[in-house]
Amino acid sequence: MARTLITGGLVITASDELHVDVLVEESRVVALATPGSHGWTADRVIDARGKYVIPGGVDGHTHMEMPFGGTMSSDTFETGTRAAAWGGTTTIVDFAIQPKGGSLREGLDKWHEKADGTCAVDYGFHMIMSDVNDSSLKQMDKLIEAGVTSFKLFTAYPGVFYSDDGQILRAMQRAGTNGGLVMMHAENGIAIDVLVEQALARGERDPRHHGEVRKALLEAEATHRVIRLSQVAGSPVYVVHVSAQEALAELTRARDEGLPVFGETCPQYLFLSTDNLAEPDFEGAKYVCSTPLRPEEHQAALWRGLRTNDLQVVSTDHCPFCFKGQKDMGIGDFSKIPNGMPGVEHRMDLLHQAVVDGHITRRRWIEIACAAPARMFGLYPRKGTIAPGADADIVVYDPEAQQVLSADTHHMNVDYSAYEGKRLTGRVETVLSRGVPVIEGGAYVGHAGHGAYVPRGLCQYL
Repeated sequence: MARTLITGGLVITASDELHVDVLVEESRVVALATPGSHGWTADRVIDARGKYVIPGGVDGHTHMEMPFGGTMSSDTFETGTRAAAWGGTTTIVDFAIQPKGGSLREGLDKWHEKADGTCAVDYGFHMIMSDVNDSSLKQMDKLIEAGVTSFKLFTAYPGVFYSDDGQILRAMQRAGTNGGLVMMHAENGIAIDVLVEQALARGERDPRHHGEVRKALLEAEATHRVIRLSQVAGSPVYVVHVSAQEALAELTRARDEGLPVFGETCPQYLFLSTDNLAEPDFEGAKYVCSTPLRPEEHQAALWRGLRTNDLQVVSTDHCPFCFKGQKDMGIGDFSKIPNGMPGVEHRMDLLHQAVVDGHITRRRWIEIACAAPARMFGLYPRKGTIAPGADADIVVYDPEAQQVLSADTHHMNVDYSAYEGKRLTGRVETVLSRGVPVIEGGAYVGHAGHGAYVPRGLCQYL
């Protein structure tokens, strides 16, 4: 039985910071002990002195090989999960898409075909419900049996993913009986389409107008609406990529009422702003995503929401499109710019920078990036912590290393960095996925197909 000993580091989980050694046998953590108190031997010894030993990150919101806007996100499951590993993320939960007029299972099978045998790290799936009807509602139960326990619906993108209030209510009612978690993209897409049409008619065509028409109040309105629909249905709701302080206020109010309402935000809303969308010469197109970037003053509210636990998770909504050949489809018409940004590689490092900057504590870093998404999506304690019985998804992290983010050095399959030139303190040194080295000594030593599909249980916050 292969044994790995990680010695001398500071083990940080969501609940503890301990100077302990970690013993791994095969794919699992089997013991933690104070250095010098044990006589463990191992086939491999990793010296973590002066380093953090943390759980592998769990990114609960990615879009690999996703068709959108006449093109497809540029990271494959192979390139995207390899980039995730470089950044210390060892599990992703991607979104399978029900084809319009097709079944949920048909969509899930398609995404299994894409991911099977190609992933560098472990993966699970959510299901985007494009067509809510009697048949698809019944199929939700079957998907839960297959380990797909969360279902995403949209109040945005009419004609593509949009569901009306009645469809959303019915899906929430079904989730209230089968234990599934409904995830909502909350923006008023019907009103936004009117504002897009009016802006284009006025000649407002640059990328910055993408943020101006997708108003914060329309995110707040839709957030309020889906919360109240979930209350009527008697089911929980998880609001994805919260970007606006007004939308966060709706979540906070509902949680103060004791409702099972949850929310995530993403690094782009914590570190970028409408100033980026307004960059000249069409450079702002690099930052077009939905929900959109907001004015910088929204960032303080989001950080506060993370500290107060009114936001529980930071995911990436990783959905990259190359600047040349994809984003430039929208030159002269911002509404044709593919919505999405790259980020799966940098989430853990950016959030460590937030620790350095005093926004969050070290344990909160691990909570929002590892433990909370694992609990939210039925993966804990197999994922998201370092404890006996957990998968040995472990990162040795150098908290003093310096790095500069750049498209020249990142590993995502996209031709720009949303954080070009940004200096960060902290860097991944070693990554184990189920006990197997994936990143070692600043080199990728993993391989496509190591990553395994992980069936998920029900949300553990309920």
